[in-house]
Amino acid sequence: MPAPKPGRRARGSATGRPIMVLLDLLGRRMTLRILWELRDDKRLTFRALQEAADTNPSVLNARLTELRQARLVAHGANGYALTPHGKSLLSTILPLHAWAEDWAGALSNKR
Repeated sequence: MPAPKPGRRARGSATGRPIMVLLDLLGRRMTLRILWELRDDKRLTFRALQEAADTNPSVLNARLTELRQARLVAHGANGYALTPHGKSLLSTILPLHAWAEDWAGALSNKR
């Protein structure tokens, strides 16, 4: 499956609206995990990222290629890291993480 790109057909959108393309990318296997592992300005090598994300190399390579094409992740001499757009996206997702933790607590308290 080619990397999602605004303006091109994506899962759930024939028009390629940017939000639908982003949701397609984020919904792909291991994408969110990779972004999460690179939080806090971490730089990880391929091997370190593979171990942290607990995934196989072919899936990791495919996702990293897509994330690089989407300009959310960059690769440099010290490994992979979030780009400014990747950091911005993660800061947008973090409130959802807090909400999910609160929700999980509420569900565990109700029987």
